[in-house]
Amino acid sequence: MRGPRTAVIAHKKLDAEKLKARKAGTKTTKEKGSKKNSARKDPDAPKRPPSAFLVFMEEFRKSFKENFPENKSVSVVVKAGGAKWKSMSDSEKAPYAEKASRKKAEYEKAVEAYEKQKLSHSGDNEESEKSTSEIHDDAEQEASS
Repeated sequence: MRGPRTAVIAHKKLDAEKLKARKAGTKTTKEKGSKKNSARKDPDAPKRPPSAFLVFMEEFRKSFKENFPENKSVSVVVKAGGAKWKSMSDSEKAPYAEKASRKKAEYEKAVEAYEKQKLSHSGDNEESEKSTSEIHDDAEQEASS
């Protein structure tokens, strides 16, 4: 019975060594960076506009802090704001929806301007990249001839 046990232990040691080697080679999540903050998102891009509820919450937070200055809990403010928003009628929500639609229109204009700016800058880079690739292609053709 001792033979298989030692073989199993030796096998486990190899696995442990392999795991240590893998862990040493891998990066932690902090080193990798989060998925949300990856290179895909452009930091210069315009921020998304707030919804009608978020516009309401901006005003509600101010009034709530005036009425309850001793309250420091964010969750209490959000819960109270959510409850008030649910109890409001559509006519009471209309001014906030109008402000949100105005902010959305401004955002769309900003996105269009950003896209135009981005295209104008990337167009310059594409031309320079094309010219360098053409040069390399010509050099490769001459070398192969």
